[in-house]
Amino acid sequence: MSEDLVQAITETLGACLADAKRPVALHEPCFEGNEWKYVKDCLDTGWVSSVGAYVDRYEVELARAMDVARAVAVVNGTAALHVCLLLAGVERDDEVLLPALNFIASANAVSYCAAVPHFVDIEEETLGVSAERLRVYLAGISERRQAGLFNRTTGRRIRVLVVMHTFGHPCDLDALKAVCDEFDLPLIEDAAEALGTQYKGRPVGSSGLLSTLSFNGNKIVTTGGGGAILTNDLVLADKAKHLTTTARRPHRWEFIHDEVGFNFRLPNLNAALGCAQLERLEEAVARKRALADRYRAAFAGISGVRFFTEPSHGASNYWLNTLILDRPFAHLRDSILERTNDAGLITRPAWTLMHRLPMYGSCPKMDLRVCEDLASRIINIPSSAFLGGPAVRQGHSSPV
Repeated sequence: MSEDLVQAITETLGACLADAKRPVALHEPCFEGNEWKYVKDCLDTGWVSSVGAYVDRYEVELARAMDVARAVAVVNGTAALHVCLLLAGVERDDEVLLPALNFIASANAVSYCAAVPHFVDIEEETLGVSAERLRVYLAGISERRQAGLFNRTTGRRIRVLVVMHTFGHPCDLDALKAVCDEFDLPLIEDAAEALGTQYKGRPVGSSGLLSTLSFNGNKIVTTGGGGAILTNDLVLADKAKHLTTTARRPHRWEFIHDEVGFNFRLPNLNAALGCAQLERLEEAVARKRALADRYRAAFAGISGVRFFTEPSHGASNYWLNTLILDRPFAHLRDSILERTNDAGLITRPAWTLMHRLPMYGSCPKMDLRVCEDLASRIINIPSSAFLGGPAVRQGHSSPV
C-alpha cells in the first residue's frame, strides 16, 4: 500500500501538469502585461530609486485592492512586519504571539525588535492560529496588570498577536479578533501569502491594526523583492512612512532625522513591476483557483491523501497548493518528496517548525500538537498561476 500511494501521488501530479515543461517549479512569476513598458519608463526617465511616480501609484492601488485606508511600500515583507511590530508598541523583552507553523521571517522580525517569539498552535480547518485553543491557553498562563497582559511564567509582557494566512488560506479573523479584544491585544495580519484572498467577502489584511504583504518573486504579485504595510489608522500610516524613509523630516535640502529610522522604501523600479502585476491580480487569482480545482478533482479518488481546500468563511488565492497525507501514511512524506522531485515535479514540505530551530528552541510555547501533526504530513505542490491557464512569459524566482 505504501509504494502504491507514493506512485499514485506522483502519477496524479504528473498527469495534472502533463503540459508543463519539466522541471515544474513550486511557484514562478508570470509576466504578461505592462511589466516591460513600466520598467522601461523608469529607465528612460531615470527614476529608479526609492522616490518616483510608480511608488506613489503602487501604494494607492494596493490600498484600493486591499480595502484599507493606506499602504506603505517597503523593500520586503520582513521589513514590513518588523516596522508593524514597532508601530504596535513591541519593546525589548516583550513576547509576541505567532504560529509555530510559519516562515522564518516572522520570528526573525520579532528578534529584530529585541523581543521574544511565543509560539502558538493552529487549527487544521484553516492552517491558521486556533482562536479557541489560544483563548484557553491565555486564560491559563496570563494575568492582567496595569501595564498590560503578562505571562505569569516568564514575567514578560505579552504585547501582540501575529496571525498568518498560511499558503493563502484565510484565518478565522472574527474569532481571532474576539480573542484579541478579550485580552486587549493588538492584531497584526501577516498576509504575505494572501494577496487576493478574501474573508467573508473582504480582502484579508484589512482587519488587523496593521497588516503586511510580500512581493517576493514567488508571490502572486511580485516586485522582484518588496513588501507593504497596510493600515486603516492614518496616524500609524504616516509613522510607517516616516520610519521607513530613514525618519527624515521633509526639507528642500537639509538632512534632518528626528529618530532612528530605516532605509526600507521600495524603489520606483520595483514598484513599476508591481503596478503592472497588480493590474492582472484578478486574472492571476482565477487561474490559481482553476489549478486548485484541477488538483481537487484529481486527488479526490486517492485513498490516503487529501487536497487542502479553502475554509467555508473565505475564498483563497491558493498561493501554495497543499496535499495532506492521512496520519497512517505520514512516514511516506519524504519518499513522496523524493519521487516527485526526481520526476521534475518540484514539491516541498512545510517549513521547519519555529520551535525546532536552534535559535528559537527555548522560546515560550503552548501545546503545539496540531502544528507537529500537520508538519509531518504536508506536501506543497506546483502552484504557479500560469499552470491554471495559458502563459505568455515565465520568469524565475527564489525558492520558498
